[in-house]
Formats: sequence, C-alpha cells, structure tokens
Amino acid sequence: EVQLVESGGGLVQPGGSLRLSCAASGFTFGRSDMSWLRQAPGKGPEWVSRINSGGTSTYYTDSVKGRFTISRDNAKNTLYLQMTNLKPEDTAVYYCVIGGNMNRRGQGIQVTVSS
Repeated sequence: EVQLVESGGGLVQPGGSLRLSCAASGFTFGRSDMSWLRQAPGKGPEWVSRINSGGTSTYYTDSVKGRFTISRDNAKNTLYLQMTNLKPEDTAVYYCVIGGNMNRRGQGIQVTVSS
C-alpha cells in the first residue's frame, strides 16, 4: 500500500520558515520523481516544486523561487520542502505527490502564514 505522510506544517509569521517532510512507503521511492502541490482556500491546486528520482534536477513555480528548496533522502524514503521568507499567500494545504500524478498524494498538511 502506497503511503505518503506529510509533517512539519503549522502557523508561522510572515518572514518565517518551515520545513515540510514527507515519509514515503509502499513504492520504490528512490526511482520516483516527487513533487509538492498546494491548494489555498477557494483556489485550485498549484504545483510548487518537483525533484527527479536522483535529486539532481529540480523545478519551482515562479512564486517560490529563491525561497523554497526541495530535497530528498532516498536512504530514508523522505521528501523535504524547506520554506523560507514565508508570505501570507503561501498559506495552503501542502501535499506530497508521486511524480506529477495528483491522484497519488498524501493527506496534506496545513501551512498558515499570518501575523
């Protein structure tokens, strides 16, 4: 059974930082591209970042470039998203996703950026 379990979310003030983690199991993590997707209240889903299976190639949506860093530890079957200089518009539920398949995602974790 595929399992993706996100953690590390919460409430943070603007300018603050958070690191999201996604513990993966039930599939060959080290051979899978992985992504982070977010959905803000009242808005559609947005692809935030993607990393290839070896961790050598990454993609970021324009709004997070220079602030977010995606990484992975294939030995620990874990995906990360380091988020810095957070803005209120980053408030959303963040999902860990296998590749680019929105249907293969975790339960999500809330990130709220507010003063």
